[in-house]
Amino acid sequence: MEFFEVLARRHSVRKFADKPVGKDMVDRLIEAAGTAPSSKNCRSSAFMCIDEKDVISAISEMRDRGSAFVKDAPEVIVVLGDETRTDLWVDNCAISATFIQLAATALGLGSCWVHVNGRPRKSDNPSAGTAEEYLKDLLGIKDGMRILCVIAVGYPAED
Repeated sequence: MEFFEVLARRHSVRKFADKPVGKDMVDRLIEAAGTAPSSKNCRSSAFMCIDEKDVISAISEMRDRGSAFVKDAPEVIVVLGDETRTDLWVDNCAISATFIQLAATALGLGSCWVHVNGRPRKSDNPSAGTAEEYLKDLLGIKDGMRILCVIAVGYPAED
């Protein structure tokens, strides 16, 4: 697919076919993310790829609004940044996440970004903690690593 066609076709997909993405496709998405520019070439972005349904279902509960659809995605990519390497980890992660979404489109996959950084778990109860705290605990993410977003990936259920 030609680059400008990828740009024109990319849109958020929240309904996925019941079909696995496959390791080779996921590897290509992560390879694409690895080519994204980063501040001073520090390469502070990292990725956690998840295809276990029970873990994906738990991830979908990170927020009370905007993340429930994730439970039906066959693949989830958690986009992380190493805040010990740069204070621009958010910017670097955003670029990497965008590359993942563009690559997904080029491969005939659909994707949708769910924001994590700075988002509450419960919109009406700030004391319930943050989506990031929930995910860090759920996924065992070490200190120094921050989560910008989760990208749901799969074959679109509809055009």
